[in-house]
Amino acid sequence: MAPSGTIAGSGGSQSPSAARVDWIDYAKGICIIMVVMMHSVLGVELAAGQTGFMHVAVAFAKPFRMPDFFLISGLFLPLVIDRDWRTYLDRKVVHFAYFYVVWVTIQFGFKAPAFAAETGWHHVGFLYLESFIEPFGTLWFIYLLPVFFVVTKLTRKLPPLAIWLVAAALETARISTGWTAIDEFCSRFVYFYSGYLFAPYVFALSDRARKHPVLALAALATWALVNAGLVASGASEWKVVSLVLGFAGACAIITMGTLLARAQWLNFFRFCGEHSIVIYLAFFLPMAATRTLLLRTGIIPDIGTVSLIVTVAGVLGALAIWRGALRLNAHFLFERPEAFWIAPKKAGPVLQAAE
Repeated sequence: MAPSGTIAGSGGSQSPSAARVDWIDYAKGICIIMVVMMHSVLGVELAAGQTGFMHVAVAFAKPFRMPDFFLISGLFLPLVIDRDWRTYLDRKVVHFAYFYVVWVTIQFGFKAPAFAAETGWHHVGFLYLESFIEPFGTLWFIYLLPVFFVVTKLTRKLPPLAIWLVAAALETARISTGWTAIDEFCSRFVYFYSGYLFAPYVFALSDRARKHPVLALAALATWALVNAGLVASGASEWKVVSLVLGFAGACAIITMGTLLARAQWLNFFRFCGEHSIVIYLAFFLPMAATRTLLLRTGIIPDIGTVSLIVTVAGVLGALAIWRGALRLNAHFLFERPEAFWIAPKKAGPVLQAAE
């Protein structure tokens, strides 16, 4: 969780295990901000009963927002998938399970009074227990990642192409059982597995973008026009089209992150990427507080502006909570204590794949 250095310049993708890879931090930063934006904008619009100008940005990002995050999460898996099961489960399951338990408990602490007002306190405990079967609120991403890690390791000796085809078929099938873990697994696993399976090609794409920035910018402009057109027409929701747009958008964000890293611009995105899990875990509180304050006071009438402010507050507020936790010695909120490790820590390179 601690910040570490980045690999800058043309060496960025040559040794991904040696240190942090700069363009991945930029890409993750873009992704996490889009996630906060989506929850902020849709939450404001639902509460206000109307939409604002930020709705367009959320709709534009929908085809690729989560596909890119999952694809990046699988990139470094080839380096660790052959670890012994104890170490693997510690790093890829217990790690995320710890933060899920801590933060689902925190979220319930804030939301329990509202739940009790609707259903009574006797039902709140049931809802809390149910959250370990049905992922709660914004935390479904870290609930699902351990499942992806385990499934990928269990199937690593099966034909990779067959696994990928099944995963792609599941995405295209639009499975809708009503259970978040099942539905999101079917919709997202193909992207995570693609990050694992095609990692060399992803790093090669980044290298090409770094070496040919003009062509990369032209490709980004073309992608943006096509993605916007398909979203506006509703075709982005079609079967197969959504799968293609997910991969195209992931490639676009990777290219964008590479160009930003090459130019060393907008370092705030890189910082957010380095601390993406911090933002993901904590943004709900400043987001909800700012949304409630602005909508109740009505001090800003424009819903789009309110949505933008709530998005910024979600990102900056999460980082402020993190810094405050460190100063108050509440490290357990963002760092797993040694008591919750089932395998010994080993000094070594910091892997970035959603860690």
